[in-house]
Amino acid sequence: MLPIPAEELNGSGTLGPYWTFYRAVAAEQLSRWLPSEPSTILDLSRGHGRWSAQAARGGHRVIEMIDFRKTVEDGQSPLRDTGQSPLRDAGKTRRVRADDLRFLPDGSVDAVMAEDRSMSLELMAESVVADITRVLRPGGRALICVDSLVLGMAILAEQNYWAHLRQTTGEVMLVPWPDGSITRCFSCGQLRELLTDAGLEVEWVRPRTVLSPSTVDHVLASDPRALNWLVRTELEAHPDDDDTVGIHLVASARRP
Repeated sequence: MLPIPAEELNGSGTLGPYWTFYRAVAAEQLSRWLPSEPSTILDLSRGHGRWSAQAARGGHRVIEMIDFRKTVEDGQSPLRDTGQSPLRDAGKTRRVRADDLRFLPDGSVDAVMAEDRSMSLELMAESVVADITRVLRPGGRALICVDSLVLGMAILAEQNYWAHLRQTTGEVMLVPWPDGSITRCFSCGQLRELLTDAGLEVEWVRPRTVLSPSTVDHVLASDPRALNWLVRTELEAHPDDDDTVGIHLVASARRP
């Protein structure tokens, strides 16, 4: 598998050069994916703000959902809009605390971002994706990032869960992490099925990155200015429906 500790594989470790490269690739992918005209965008990317900020800088109206579990821990109301209306003020972000999308009318947003592995942290992702389909207007698009089977098998192998590895073919793969959390990992086919079953038309599914951490480290150690070249190389690879590489998968889908 991948000779990298689990704490590095979820982006929270200290593998600096690779994650610098990874974030640059993700930012450029989002830049190319965002609507060309000012739009209303729902951000389900776990409340980190990076994706919302990028979309807002592009002139879009952004509704950023805050993790409901954090809301409950803070003792706050399950639904709290920190602004007047999540559907006003072009180029600004509204942060909304809610446990689901019932506060949004049908067909009320132009695009949905679910970055930062957010759908892998939703063990019942089918329900969330169905809600995403409902709130998208016809022709609206969703960008979804999930943990891949490559990542899941690496984590299981690191923890010596060999019996679990033998039982992963064709089934839902729930992976326990060393910190006690659980993530749901997908093959390209499973991610396509998740989206199409919810009524979305899949445009593409691909690994976020195919260049290995060792390759990235080697190139950047030789020339720190090579980051932009590495990003261009990655984005020109277009390895659609290849789930044999990459720790995360990214998909774009459209509501008919």
